[in-house]
Amino acid sequence: MKYLAWLVALLVIAVGLAGLVAPDRLMGFRWIAATQAGLLGIAVLRSAIGVVLIMAAPATRTPKALQVIGAVVLGAGLATPLFGVERTKAVLDWEAAQGPSLVRAVGAVGLAIGGFLAFALAPRTKEAGE
Repeated sequence: MKYLAWLVALLVIAVGLAGLVAPDRLMGFRWIAATQAGLLGIAVLRSAIGVVLIMAAPATRTPKALQVIGAVVLGAGLATPLFGVERTKAVLDWEAAQGPSLVRAVGAVGLAIGGFLAFALAPRTKEAGE
């Protein structure tokens, strides 16, 4: 399970970097979320990521934090279909109107979250006195 959690951390870091470096390209993928099938796919992906984080948490440096993050992501995954296609399109249009600075800011947050996940998943180092 820890390998899947590492894959999640790398995915979050990659998307965060893409948001910082190429926000316009990242916004090009927003059409995926503008369909019912896309919303359901995103819901399944978010739910799976949440479950992976919750299950991998006990073997990490910060198990409580990863359990909380996993629970939030799982909750977001379960709530995604309830958001609806029309509301999703409205949010995507609003994001597009804000320009690339919003995507870069969200990318920076994603990069920080991915960095935290990588830190939490990294093996503990033995200190000098142990």
